[in-house]
Amino acid sequence: MLRILDTTLLIDYANGRPGAGAALERLFEEADDLLVCDAVVAEALSSGTADERRAIASLIAAVEYVSTTSEAAAWAGEARRLRGASGPRTLGDALIAGVAWSLGATVVTRNPGDFVRMGVPVLAYDVDAPA
Repeated sequence: MLRILDTTLLIDYANGRPGAGAALERLFEEADDLLVCDAVVAEALSSGTADERRAIASLIAAVEYVSTTSEAAAWAGEARRLRGASGPRTLGDALIAGVAWSLGATVVTRNPGDFVRMGVPVLAYDVDAPA
C-alpha cells in the first residue's frame, strides 16, 4: 500500500511528539511503500532548528521521494478552484492531495480534514498518543 507522509508527520517526529514516532514505527513495520513529495520536503525543511531539520532530512532519506506530475498539479489546482473556501488550507495540502490522488496513495496526517474534503484516503494519527 502506498502512503504519502504529510508535512505534519515529519515535523511532529522532529519535535519528538510521541504519537508521530509511534505512527512511523508502525508504518515502517508494515512494510508499506512510504513516500514524500516535493511539497512535503519543501514545507518540512522551511523552518525549525538545525537539529529538527536534520531529523526531518534523515526521515526523508529513509523513504521514497516522488515528484508532483503535471496531472497531479492540475488536479490540485482544480480541487482548490472547485472547493473554494471549503477546500485545502494551503497550496501545499492541495499538491500533496494531488500526488496521493495520482498514485492512489493514502495521506498520513494529523489533520485528516485537510485531505478528506478533497476526496483522498487518509490515515490519521494522534500526535499525543503514547509511544
